[in-house]
Order: sequence, then C-alpha cells, then structure tokens
Amino acid sequence: MSGATGRRITEKLSDETLRGATGRDWEGWFAVLDTWDATRRSHGEIAAFLGTEHRMGGWYAQSVAVGYEQARGLRQVGQSSAGDWNTSGSRTLAAAPERVLDAFTDPRTRERWLPGVDLSVRSRRPGKSLSADFADASGDAGRLALWLEELPDGRTRLGVGHGKLADAEAVARYKVFWKERLAVLKAVLEEEPR
Repeated sequence: MSGATGRRITEKLSDETLRGATGRDWEGWFAVLDTWDATRRSHGEIAAFLGTEHRMGGWYAQSVAVGYEQARGLRQVGQSSAGDWNTSGSRTLAAAPERVLDAFTDPRTRERWLPGVDLSVRSRRPGKSLSADFADASGDAGRLALWLEELPDGRTRLGVGHGKLADAEAVARYKVFWKERLAVLKAVLEEEPR
C-alpha cells in the first residue's frame, strides 16, 4: 500500500493489528481482493466475501473493504460507498442521554456550544437517537444522526454522524468542527447543575 491514502488507512488499523485479528496484513488482503477482482464489485459484495469466504468478523470485513476501496481509488476518505460525503465524531459526557439530546434541541443551550447552527429535527427516540437537518451561518447544510448510549456510571457516550456534505473539503472541515464543538458541549454540560 502506498501514498497518502495508504497511510490514512493504516493509521486507523495497523498491519500488525490486522494480521493478528485476520491472519493477513493490508497488502495480503489487497492481494486476495485483487485476485477476486474486487474493483468490479460493490462494497457490500466485498464485505460479504471477506465475511463468508474468509470468516472475517463484520467490523474487520467493513474496515478492509473500505480500506481496499480507498487504496484502489474507488472512494475517498469520508466518502460512502454510495458516493455521499460523511464525517463523524464522538465524546463521552458526564450527563444523562436526555440532557445530551436537549443540548441539541433546546435553542438557548445549543447556542452556547453550537452557535449559528439551525437544526430541524426529523426523528427522535428519547435517550437513544436523533436525526436532524443541519444548516449553519456559512450556508453549509447536511444531515445529523446522533446515537447515545447510557453508561453504567451515568455518563453518556455520544456519536455524531454528519452526512450529506458537499465534498472532501467539507468532510475535513467538519471533522475538526465536531472535535472542537463536542469539547465545548462537554464543558457546557459539566458546568451546569444536574
């Protein structure tokens, strides 16, 4: 594997880790997939082939399929198999799930940590998830998907998926944006009384 794309992939999952979990490193799996003519297959077919024919666990099958597609120029970092552009972020917060969701849906609270952003809620499962249309002052738009998991100690693990972005540049910008904004959200939630 060579070039910037190869480095990005291996930063997430090293050759050693992949070999330990699956029996092959990146180049080994890429050779298997090239022999199978995977560049002519869909993402789902590649992941299923790895899972069925090579007994690779689902998470590893998905990771290797994405890594292969990126390395072979079938998709870029941040691009889904359907061609959409997405990024994500996560944070563990010292707050209950409903309080975390309220920080997104209550305009006053949201303005404290996510200023200039309008959200139009599409669906909400109390304490579990939220889907919303996203628009900010710069004119950027997209779709947010939030997933929440209540931890035994009362904290909440929050995952934010930001999809329907314009391009790879927007993916890079919002990757940084969500890292910064979720750090501010953590500070806001932890400074307020429970």
